[in-house]
Amino acid sequence: MNLPDGLIPLADGLHLWAPGHTGTWGFANCLLITSGRQAALVDTPYDRPMTEALIAAAGRVLPDGAAVETIVNTHVNGDHTFGNGCFPGAEIIATRAAAEHVCREPSPAQMHFLTHGTPADEPLGWYAREHFGRYRYEDVEAVPPTRTFSGRHELRVGGVEAELIEVGPAHSAGDLVVHLPAQRTVCAGDVLFHGDHPVHWNGPLAGVAAACETILGLDPETVVPGHGPVMSPQDVRDQLAYLRGLEELVHARHAAGLTAAEAAADIIATGYHDHLGLPERIVILTAVEYRHLDGDTGEPDLVQLAARAADWAYRHRGPGGPGASRPFVPTPAEGTAAAAAGD
Repeated sequence: MNLPDGLIPLADGLHLWAPGHTGTWGFANCLLITSGRQAALVDTPYDRPMTEALIAAAGRVLPDGAAVETIVNTHVNGDHTFGNGCFPGAEIIATRAAAEHVCREPSPAQMHFLTHGTPADEPLGWYAREHFGRYRYEDVEAVPPTRTFSGRHELRVGGVEAELIEVGPAHSAGDLVVHLPAQRTVCAGDVLFHGDHPVHWNGPLAGVAAACETILGLDPETVVPGHGPVMSPQDVRDQLAYLRGLEELVHARHAAGLTAAEAAADIIATGYHDHLGLPERIVILTAVEYRHLDGDTGEPDLVQLAARAADWAYRHRGPGGPGASRPFVPTPAEGTAAAAAGD
């Protein structure tokens, strides 16, 4: 696994941990906030090796004796929280809605089973190994928040002021974004993806769009997405246009009587934003939007949704499909640094 050996300076007191991989799942961005001898971390990596690499990189930035004492989880997906346990004693902050929906999330044990115990010659087993088999789930645990809030929460890290703003339900039921006004930076979590098709488990798409509007309303210069290179405000507007365009396409096919699977396949076949990686995520986005259009108020089943995307990917890229499976493509750290300087 190719991981950065350092942190990228973004602004005064802000350093970005950017694994820099697109075309796959799990490599989430994390933001280190430092001031004097105090430090906070926005999100933690997916497994212990990645978290230990981040801790080593942070050790070269933090003053002697300083440690991360506060963790902010933008949402409770494992690729943003499974590293929480590597920071014993840290206060972990998330929205109340996020904490209430931890039960939706596949646990480390479930992810280990998906990548090792499912049949490798069936779509979900193949897809799980393809995209999640590189992670070590056996030595991490899901550590829940120790402090929750609804609405807004002020956080001070030494002399750095941060505002935590609840924007869910959007990507998940309990999303928050971190606004650092003095640095004109927003850490968006998985409200935003850059370089791949986004994936949103909760929705509706209008809710994700509203979260993007909230981010733009904060007038940032720099936006850190949950995955992919740092974004500019124009990149956020482009993502907003993506969401609104997809919403229109999905709603039209729903009105025409297509099933969610038929609608997703049809949208992908049009080449919708086909410069982005992981087009099978449109299958998830469409299924989630259909749930809202059909008035389904039940809890989304993340594994079932992923299985739908895996089935599409298996038929189009997997063994026996029309094309061989393509591995993930690393994004050089230099490219991420350049984006951070002014994408």
